[in-house]
Amino acid sequence: MNITPIIAQLGQGVSLPNINRNYCTFDEQRTQAIVNEKESALPYLDSFLKTANTEEQVLDALQILDKMLDNGVKGIDKMYPTLSKFNDVTSPNVQVMLAGIYRKTLVPDAFGPLNKMLIRQTLMPNSPYFDPTEEIGGAIVQYLNNQASINKTMVK
Repeated sequence: MNITPIIAQLGQGVSLPNINRNYCTFDEQRTQAIVNEKESALPYLDSFLKTANTEEQVLDALQILDKMLDNGVKGIDKMYPTLSKFNDVTSPNVQVMLAGIYRKTLVPDAFGPLNKMLIRQTLMPNSPYFDPTEEIGGAIVQYLNNQASINKTMVK
């Protein structure tokens, strides 16, 4: 399947959190169509993220990557150089999505940016609809648990 036209639609129909809903909504059919392409969709998503210029576009692509991780798609950790472009974005929506992806991929380079996100959110909370520190902190805990498991295995 040629997913280029589907990828080009990313960002369309994304609804950001509001007073009645503390989460984003996405086009689930489009998401599933891209997720079904598995690893073959990753270069297209990587390319899209390199030029994405709206919060909705970034969020749509990140949530697809998150769903791909849930479905066992391999190679998303290799996209860290592209994903890291968003590490300093102050959008709590983007921070939560990134934290979720980093929590699942455990890319070592993402640990520092996660801490920076947590500190920034603690000092200057910027979401009236949800608390991004929950996901960011959870990702940091996952990194620490993973490192503790590695250390425990090495001691035995």
